[in-house]
Amino acid sequence: MKTEIAPRPSHGHSARLEGVAAEIQHPALRDIAWLLHTPDIVTLPGTPGRPCLKALGWPNDEALTHWLAHQRPAVEALPWRTLRQSRMGHYHERLWHYVLDHAPHTHLLARNVRVFQRRNTLGELDILYRSRFDPAPIHLEVAIKFYLGLADGPGGEASLSRWIGPGGLDSLALKCHHTARHQLPIARTPPAREALRHWLAPRDSGEALAPLRSQFALPGVLFYPWNTRLTPPNGATATHRRGLWCYRDDWPSLAASMPPDTLAAWLEKPCWLAPPPLARFRPLRDAVTAALDRVIADNTPQQVMLHFPNHDPTQRVFIVPNGWPRQIPLPPR
Repeated sequence: MKTEIAPRPSHGHSARLEGVAAEIQHPALRDIAWLLHTPDIVTLPGTPGRPCLKALGWPNDEALTHWLAHQRPAVEALPWRTLRQSRMGHYHERLWHYVLDHAPHTHLLARNVRVFQRRNTLGELDILYRSRFDPAPIHLEVAIKFYLGLADGPGGEASLSRWIGPGGLDSLALKCHHTARHQLPIARTPPAREALRHWLAPRDSGEALAPLRSQFALPGVLFYPWNTRLTPPNGATATHRRGLWCYRDDWPSLAASMPPDTLAAWLEKPCWLAPPPLARFRPLRDAVTAALDRVIADNTPQQVMLHFPNHDPTQRVFIVPNGWPRQIPLPPR
């Protein structure tokens, strides 16, 4: 049985990096804290965002931090090290599964529910959960994305097609289009209702049940060109996390603009969620050298996090090869 835990005193804003309290040390718990403190990148018209901290059962940040501290024994018994090295999207979904199944005000009903019609797979519902405040089940689609904005690219300056993944295979436009046109609507179809009968209590699966209420969670970071002004994409949330990106040859100029006491940590994929503990940050040149070598050796973008002890707390930066991007996804039809 889940219980609500009373908050303990705050340790102060300075002890948090991107919402993650310093006393939370386990990597998965740090990632959960970061996930719950990270706003969605964009909103989809007519679709509610993910549940907020209060809806999940935590009245404030201190209550969440206290709850996370009590989760450590249970989390250490799970194979998080293996999960963290799997696909980042899969790992991110598992974080949501844990949260919704253990938070004070929610209960996980089902995950990755496949929807069939005449033996053909129509799609998959990421998460089905119940809230203490809503008798009907809730369908939640989740994704985590890190997109880099192009000063010149498809569409107008605020086009979602200008925001692409580091590998150049995905774009914010494609993700939003697929979610709005396929992933969310499928939950309202008769085949989805039939598929859910197995997971829901008898009273839930009757014809009197209102259509599933769908939500969409898209946490992540939008990286802006370091030396060019770029408008946020259409539908971007006002509080979305912002980073910078620069070409490999431009990094020395960007680094020279940083305060002399800047520290840094290389965020090797898939460990792109929570900032590492402060003890892992090193002087800027020492920390970034290995990341720059990887940019050259593998010809792939690399993410670093900067920490400014006496200024703004953190700044994420993607350093990309000089020829990046090698390809740009076409806008959705």
